[in-house]
Amino acid sequence: MELTLMEKIGQLFIVGIDGDSVTEQTKEFILKYKIGGFILYRKNFKSYADMLNLIRALNDLNKDNKIPLFIAIDQEGGRVNRMPSEFKNLPSASTIVRSGSLENVRESAQIIGKMLIESGINMNFAPVLDIKRFDDNHAIGNRCYGETKEEVMENGILAMKEMKKQGLITVIKHFPGHGATRIDSHFTLPIIIKRIKKLEQEDISVFKNAIENGADAMMVGHLMVLNVDLIFPASLSKKFITGYLREKMSYNGIIITDNLKMKSTCFLYGKVNSVIRALKAGNDLLLTSFENKYIFKALEKIKRLVQNCKIDEDRINESVDRVISLKKKYIKSNNEIIGTDIDNINQMISKY
Repeated sequence: MELTLMEKIGQLFIVGIDGDSVTEQTKEFILKYKIGGFILYRKNFKSYADMLNLIRALNDLNKDNKIPLFIAIDQEGGRVNRMPSEFKNLPSASTIVRSGSLENVRESAQIIGKMLIESGINMNFAPVLDIKRFDDNHAIGNRCYGETKEEVMENGILAMKEMKKQGLITVIKHFPGHGATRIDSHFTLPIIIKRIKKLEQEDISVFKNAIENGADAMMVGHLMVLNVDLIFPASLSKKFITGYLREKMSYNGIIITDNLKMKSTCFLYGKVNSVIRALKAGNDLLLTSFENKYIFKALEKIKRLVQNCKIDEDRINESVDRVISLKKKYIKSNNEIIGTDIDNINQMISKY
């Protein structure tokens, strides 16, 4: 597939939407920059009908583009629930695991997959594969599928597989393990003092197992691992992304940054610069819900850097190839979005 440089760069971005409707800037993302996709939040719709209309509008604007959109969301259940209020909310991963039933883990993941796919959402930033080491209110806390690596492998990877069976792109997170630190990366940069060998035996082993079980995409957290990189968090570190994940772990799936709007990165490294750094580090998809003007600046700056040979276009091409392959594998273009049966979904959720 022949793409212009701008089309290639656009494919590497998943961005947020300002407000609850398609704006002129949203149109510009699609029509000019051929953006890779959008992440949806509750602020973007007042009702399920609004949500469906927004997704239809995005896809309609993109209909003449060569590549379909990622329509992404964070839908874990518990406190990370982005679906409209008409839907009941599934309990957190930890609550479901505490029931002691693998069937509950399986069915809850099936519900999430069905609900999202039938709503026109094709990518979910879940499941969380971090290990629970702190209380439920911790940044990760009850979002985890277990308190040991064995528990998380059994439950979290089962959830991943069941969502995938529904046709949903799952994004495991937060590599190399947000459960290894008490600090919340939304607000400040967590520092992991454990040596990489210890992480490999515990937190990283879960992600390695997920890769062996077919993980298509992985989110890298804004986590400083001192034993690997003293300057940049894993999400912005070429040592971590390219040197460790790609070369040492031989991972060839999609690598996605955690949201670059988090204070742990944008306050320390700057809004546009954190995006550039993430790309140079080797990430395939740059997730950000910055104000649109900063995303436009980043898109244009990357284009100039490539044209001036400051970023190798082959670096861009590698990621674009992975992105297109993933979209071809999962996204069926031009499917009519009729929505899911809310009553049926709520009835299934009621058992929890």
